[in-house]
Amino acid sequence: MPENNQSIIHPCPLSKGYGIPEQQAWLLLKVYLVYRLFLAGFFIALFYAPVAPSVLGSLNTQLYHSASLLYLLLTLISGFLLRSRFATYSLQAQFLLFSDIILLTLIMHASGGLKSGIGILMAVSVASGGVTIGGRCAMFFAAMASLLVLAEEIYADFTDSFAAASYPYAGMLGAAFLTIALLSYVLAKRSESLLELAARHERTIANLEELNHYIIQHLETGILITNRKQIVQLANTAALKMLNLEKSPLHLRDISARLSEDFGDWLYDQELDQAELTLPDQAEIRVRFILLPTRSRAFYMLVLEDIALYNQHVQQSKLASLGRLTASIAHEIRNPLGAISHAGQLLSENPDFTPQDRRLTQIIQTHSKRVNKIIEDILQLSRRSASRREKIQLKPWLTHYLETFTLEHQLAEQKTFRLHIDQDRLTAFIDPGHLKQILDNLCRNALLYGHPEHGPITLHVYIAQNSPCIEVIDNGPGIAPEHQSRLFEPFFTTSSKGTGLGLFICKELAELNHAKLGYHLSQNQRSSFRLYLSDADKSFR
Repeated sequence: MPENNQSIIHPCPLSKGYGIPEQQAWLLLKVYLVYRLFLAGFFIALFYAPVAPSVLGSLNTQLYHSASLLYLLLTLISGFLLRSRFATYSLQAQFLLFSDIILLTLIMHASGGLKSGIGILMAVSVASGGVTIGGRCAMFFAAMASLLVLAEEIYADFTDSFAAASYPYAGMLGAAFLTIALLSYVLAKRSESLLELAARHERTIANLEELNHYIIQHLETGILITNRKQIVQLANTAALKMLNLEKSPLHLRDISARLSEDFGDWLYDQELDQAELTLPDQAEIRVRFILLPTRSRAFYMLVLEDIALYNQHVQQSKLASLGRLTASIAHEIRNPLGAISHAGQLLSENPDFTPQDRRLTQIIQTHSKRVNKIIEDILQLSRRSASRREKIQLKPWLTHYLETFTLEHQLAEQKTFRLHIDQDRLTAFIDPGHLKQILDNLCRNALLYGHPEHGPITLHVYIAQNSPCIEVIDNGPGIAPEHQSRLFEPFFTTSSKGTGLGLFICKELAELNHAKLGYHLSQNQRSSFRLYLSDADKSFR
């Protein structure tokens, strides 16, 4: 975002709070220098002109001539210093004001004192001091000019240089100088408060702009800002991720010609405010067009939504309602199930039962335990806690996880599991408890159905689809193609011992953490589950 890098000059050492923007300060000094150059040339020209006023240099011609030449010389030197900026602004401005007041006093005395009218020119110097220096320094230059005018009259009176002294006029002129300086000081204080207020507003606006930029960039909804010519002004991180782009496109045509056409149609028909975009190897995206009017010109916002993600949210809402219903049913089933299980256990203890009867009671016990396991899984699903995602380093986390898992299941770690990580510093943004629950289920399934006796189960960690991926590869024959589409459905299982809820819960937990869980066959036709995680480094940018 643009920033105002213009520095502020504080020219008055007595008023540290008064400041002038650097560019404006040098411009004011340049204008004052041009005025001095014109005035010095005017004094010299009138002195040598045959029609010059008789008052100029009437008292002391030599003093007038020397002071005028010195006035012109110092002005030229100041012009050179101003052009090269050899000296600081404060030093140059104070030097010009000091020399202006002193030399104008000498020229005034050489021309007959206050009656020559030259003293009024010092009012311009005092006013210039209020503009170029400001603060209390303006009062100092006004007091200096008043004292010099009064001192010149006293000197002239003691030396009988004039016919009569003009003390009242000197006093009024000094009062005028102080009044001008006081007004300059008041204006300077007002300027200070306005500058301070403007600086606070500038900081507030900059903070709000930075906050808005951060919010837009971290929205999960894709945002594109464009103008009427379809030139993209802004694209947030979510939009780039949806469109699989590394940097912001220059034009809507760079994304899709169809999107460009739909946007053009919307400009002429406001009712066509939605479009669907399908990119190669990408999910379907719904695009909404919104007008963003501003004072100067209009911009347009394109809101990008992943249709699959939208449908997923709808499905999650339905499943949440279904989960509450099934949880209530599970509670109601658990009590009679407990009674059936307890009755079957008592029947099995009857000494008069035949082997066939005992076989029937075993069936009751087995299926009671299976139904109870289904109920426990349903209750676990309904009691699912909210995701508390955090940044985790995958290598140390997975190393510790495998050590704990193999210890809990009394396995030989090196023979049963193998961890292979392509990059040591891969990070993920996920709830560690949910990640453990997902991996527990996948690893237990691999132990049951993945033939660990044929070789170790591999946990392969690498980058896929611009995200960290954990792949659990076993030695099983794989799942039949006709069953793969229903693999993550609730209560679907190909095992007589399974409940069909384990993989469904894993997928739900993955989606709760903005991750994706899928089933694939490896290159050597080994069964594998891939868990795509959110990259923590990208999430925190």
